Amino acid sequence: MSEVEIESARREWEDGRRRLLEEAEDARERERLLAQVDAVMEELRRRVGGTFTLAELTRAYAGADSWSREIVAQRAASPGWPRTLSLVEAAAFQLYSRGAADYEP
Repeated sequence: MSEVEIESARREWEDGRRRLLEEAEDARERERLLAQVDAVMEELRRRVGGTFTLAELTRAYAGADSWSREIVAQRAASPGWPRTLSLVEAAAFQLYSRGAADYEP
């Protein structure tokens, strides 16, 4: 995993989190979206573990589409949730990345 790939993923995660927060028009919608982010982060803990690098997290992100849809559908579905799934994924990865062994803001 190259530094360019990692930095590209990090920019995508940051942009997705920013857009997710903009998407939340009211407190109720924000609560639903954050519940979806939590569900994805919970699955990340299971898949990536508590000790990881940004490269490992970036690799997990490459395959997240295959499992995140199922996780959100099972644990935190709300009306229209597929429309914001990519933002939920990005936000979850951005938040989770802060725990990486090599994380630097």
